[in-house]
Amino acid sequence: MKRFLPAVISFIVLTLLLELAVQIGLISDTLIPAPTSVLKTLQEIHEDLATAFKETLFNVLAGLALSILIGNLIAFVFSLSDLLKRAILPFAVFFQTVPIIAIAPLLVIYFGFGAPTVIASSFIVSLFPIIANTLMGLESASESQKDLFRIYHASRLQMLLKLRIPSAYSYIYSGLKISAGLSIIGAIAGEFVGGGGLGALIDSARTQQRVDIVFAALLLLSLMGLLFMGTLTAVHKLIVLRRPFASSSQE
Repeated sequence: MKRFLPAVISFIVLTLLLELAVQIGLISDTLIPAPTSVLKTLQEIHEDLATAFKETLFNVLAGLALSILIGNLIAFVFSLSDLLKRAILPFAVFFQTVPIIAIAPLLVIYFGFGAPTVIASSFIVSLFPIIANTLMGLESASESQKDLFRIYHASRLQMLLKLRIPSAYSYIYSGLKISAGLSIIGAIAGEFVGGGGLGALIDSARTQQRVDIVFAALLLLSLMGLLFMGTLTAVHKLIVLRRPFASSSQE
């Protein structure tokens, strides 16, 4: 708890200063609402916000789960075939440089409005960090370790399961942390064009100039991100307790 105390104190101080600045007219509430206005909005439309939050959360989890499954699978295949990696990986890197907001209209054409487009957007944005980090981790085993496995005539699958994957744990964990945040960004971009969830609520509030609703939705998105980070950290600590290969990983 002591670790988070400075951040909590900073948040409280900044919130109080913002409330004071809006109340005395230093900052217009049409640009930045007072924290009390945001809390009031959260109470007034809590049902709409709760429904939108659940919808976005479901889409983010679905997109992130697909990224973890497919991203790790692609990285494992690339680690076993250098030719396949050199043939396909450059295209994955090129595809990652295209902004998701430019791809989102295409997703609507392909998948229609609603959850499929949002899930696809979340999946695309969060896929590459998992591929890149897992692949980097799988290739991080030292030559002496690989030679030891070769001496004992270990198969490529045995080397993958007993050497490469344990060596890659810290990289996989880092990739998951990056992708967890990106999956939320991808889902919101998808909801801007595909509709539904907190993204559509923010877009609707924009047309009405309701900055209080926008800030309330942003607050919920921040809580969603913290929920993901907290869950990943808790799972990581459980793995560290049970698996010695994870002891050198980042927290």
